[in-house]
Amino acid sequence: MPVPSRTRVVFLQHPREARVAVSTCRMAHLSLPGSELHVTHDPDRLPALIERLSAPGTHLLFPAADATDVDDLIDPPGTLVVVDGTWANARKLVGRSPLLRGLPRLAFRPEFASNYRIRREPAEHCLSTIEATAHVLERLEQAPGRYTPMLAAFERMVDMQLEYVASGVGMDRHSRNRRPRPPRPVIDLYAPLRAAIDRLVLLHVEPNAWPHGTADPPPPEALQLQCLRVATGERFTALMAPRQPLSPKAAFHLDLPESQLHAGAALGPTQAAWHAFLGPEPVLGIWGYHALSLLRDEPGWHIPPVLDLRALWQQTIGPVDRLPEGQGRAERRFIAIADYLHELQRRL
Repeated sequence: MPVPSRTRVVFLQHPREARVAVSTCRMAHLSLPGSELHVTHDPDRLPALIERLSAPGTHLLFPAADATDVDDLIDPPGTLVVVDGTWANARKLVGRSPLLRGLPRLAFRPEFASNYRIRREPAEHCLSTIEATAHVLERLEQAPGRYTPMLAAFERMVDMQLEYVASGVGMDRHSRNRRPRPPRPVIDLYAPLRAAIDRLVLLHVEPNAWPHGTADPPPPEALQLQCLRVATGERFTALMAPRQPLSPKAAFHLDLPESQLHAGAALGPTQAAWHAFLGPEPVLGIWGYHALSLLRDEPGWHIPPVLDLRALWQQTIGPVDRLPEGQGRAERRFIAIADYLHELQRRL
């Protein structure tokens, strides 16, 4: 049943999600007269969409550390942008779009668990697109229950799908008589961390990297290394003098004067001190492979085995927030990664 909304809703659907037979994004779009649905990898290439998303009062519904809770918003948005796809694909769609990254973000705390019983959500607090849209619109427009018809249609669809599966209709004779498959072996996703924890050295690298869009930018390079030996709590921090022209944001991100950055240590002695700190048979704990790529691009870094803690978090716990930005982000990012590791250790 269509439910008119005071808020214009623009759905951006990842093309892979558009191929899913049971997609709640299209159902939400059909339920909201005046809403728009765009299936795209790159919203920045669609002129009509650029104009729509550049209008004042446009907000993006997407979790982030700096997102505003819908209940704390003073002026409700005129346009709400909702991204549809798996968490990984949604993050890619937002991450590659300067237009979306520049929008103010909204987040919310759901008051109910998802009823999307025919698809598995990545975490208990996650909702389907239609559930999240209805929930947020009711909060923004202060209209409890207004979008219940949307959810009723969604729940009826889920019930029908489950009834169809339970009936066995559509299964051929061989499928009905097939022996049940043996259960898959349980994989201990924490085993690599458990095995490496006594030798784990947490690593964060702050780069000297020029802003995206700079004409002929110098290649990025490692500017600061921060390490933590997890077993003992020992810290290693090294600031290297830039080998390339210094990025205009480097001093801001490190919260240090440029003169101090230029007075940093030379590359060779820093590498020697870092290798000495690592000790025998270390395992590097990294948060994604960006830090590692900075070291691999320069000779002299001997990289030990690595364990991607971000991938482990996403496999075992769920989506992660973006690391801190802004002034002094280098230290704040290292603290955030250490906090993620502490939570992973707590679950061993």
